Amino acid sequence: MNHAAVKQEESKVIYPQWRFSEKAESEPRSENPDEKAEIERLRQKMKEEKRELEKERRELERLRQEFSIEKRAEDRRIETEKRLFEMKWKILEEEVKKLAVEKQQFEKQRSFYRYVSAHEKADRSSAEPHTAARAMFFVGVASEQALKKRYKDLIKIYHPDNLGGDTKMLQEINRQYDRLKQKY
Repeated sequence: MNHAAVKQEESKVIYPQWRFSEKAESEPRSENPDEKAEIERLRQKMKEEKRELEKERRELERLRQEFSIEKRAEDRRIETEKRLFEMKWKILEEEVKKLAVEKQQFEKQRSFYRYVSAHEKADRSSAEPHTAARAMFFVGVASEQALKKRYKDLIKIYHPDNLGGDTKMLQEINRQYDRLKQKY
């Protein structure tokens, strides 16, 4: 069936209803009290249903507004969390880079101290102890700050309270430190 035929079919159905309602309003109503009461009861019922529908519409509108407010708040919270996460991620990346640099420095110091330790063991077997170690402790130190840093690192390693500590070595480190401190 084409569109025009459907419209014509609909108009046949709707037209008599519209005509009836128009006719009913224009004609004088009957004076039957039962019919009047029934009509009045239906009017009251329709008014009550209209009030209920209006009440439900207002409630739905209120709920829609509340939902909209909650959604905006949630969107702001998510955006804030996203920015915070990005900031934390950037900090973590920077800290990982710093750790990588510190690890490289630590490995350099570790290899240096292994080198010193190997020479130290070799010197213990020789007639004059600590001769090679004396020369190795402060190799590459070019400033007073570097000297202090190296001294603190050596104290941490050779202090007698430590597991591998050596009193004689610590005394030698102190002598060398004092001598170089006067130089700088």
